[in-house]
Amino acid sequence: MTKALFPGTFDPIHFGHIDIAARAAGLFEELTVAVYDLPLKNIIFSTQERLRMVQQAFDGVEHVVVTTYSGLTVDYCRQIGARVIIRGLRVFSDFEHEFRMAHANKRLAEEIEYMTLITAEEHTFLSSSIVREIASLGGDVSSMVPDFVQRALEEHFRVSEEGKDGRHFKSLRD
Repeated sequence: MTKALFPGTFDPIHFGHIDIAARAAGLFEELTVAVYDLPLKNIIFSTQERLRMVQQAFDGVEHVVVTTYSGLTVDYCRQIGARVIIRGLRVFSDFEHEFRMAHANKRLAEEIEYMTLITAEEHTFLSSSIVREIASLGGDVSSMVPDFVQRALEEHFRVSEEGKDGRHFKSLRD
């Protein structure tokens, strides 16, 4: 049985992520969608919040397992028996980053393959940071994320605006 891993921060998960994962699930006997718990970038949702949203996005989808992980992605692949890392490519600038990551991972784990899927045309502009910024400014993200993610974003930024929870999001405009 060939297993694949689709790792990411998913802060938040959006339709581009869901499209890549759904297509990858059709290629492998099992796809693990893994939420990375300790990213080096600023995030707005906790690991548990991100995990719940990703679980909800794939509830009832066959061949998809949702979990969290920490440490090196290739080590997690070995731990779960995944032979392939799945990544999505939106635009040309993604290629350079993914190219370098693929080679670094190959250096660490020669036995693990790296597969990229081209994002569907309607999702090429999507990134979690764009979704966060639009939501932080009160924009409509309903065409970019599932309804439960939209509600979580609205709640996050409403609470943040009220200053009750201490979470902050630095706008891309800053």
